Amino acid sequence: MPLNDMPWWRWRSNVRSALHMLSDPVFHQECWVAGREGYGDVTDAVYRLVEDTWLDNWSGDKYVGTIFRDADEAALVDAAVLRVLRIMHQIGADAPVSAYLEHPGWPEAVVAAREAHVLLASNDGEDPDTPPRSLDVLRVMIGAAS
Repeated sequence: MPLNDMPWWRWRSNVRSALHMLSDPVFHQECWVAGREGYGDVTDAVYRLVEDTWLDNWSGDKYVGTIFRDADEAALVDAAVLRVLRIMHQIGADAPVSAYLEHPGWPEAVVAAREAHVLLASNDGEDPDTPPRSLDVLRVMIGAAS
């Protein structure tokens, strides 16, 4: 990813990966529902979204200039985080993928994640419509650019 111009680009990589997976209904079916190895699950994506960033406690505005390029990116990520976390807290972190996908708020969460994903990917000069990368590829990318 050509995003290592950001000071905390590794965190940005994790946020982008999570948003990408959360925003792609085809990916949900082909990877998460199918149980495809190497892509984690919904809970894993949510943890990558908030784990290092604490976006579950702080606004993305705190990270403008470090993880996010501008306030627009931060606002879209905040919206996605709030929608996804609301669902996770309602159904539980250990719920099966089907519980997320069947939740009445899931379509809104997917749209919010998609809006954030498209903006971040586009701002990094990448095609937002490429399929999500596996977690192994993400780890290599983050480690290889050290």
